[in-house]
Amino acid sequence: MTALDVHAMQWRKSSRSSASGSNCVEVADLSGGLAVRDSKDPDGPVLRFGRDAWRSFVGGL
Repeated sequence: MTALDVHAMQWRKSSRSSASGSNCVEVADLSGGLAVRDSKDPDGPVLRFGRDAWRSFVGGL
């Protein structure tokens, strides 16, 4: 796996995020998948998912 340039990525917040900014996640499109991070810690860890894995995760929610 290659390193991600998280600062160059186009991040968007969940439409379900609260107005106060708590408990928010952000996602960014990747080639063949997407990345997820905690909006309160933009320099923290980033999770990478393939499209099929993401669909399975969201479907399980």
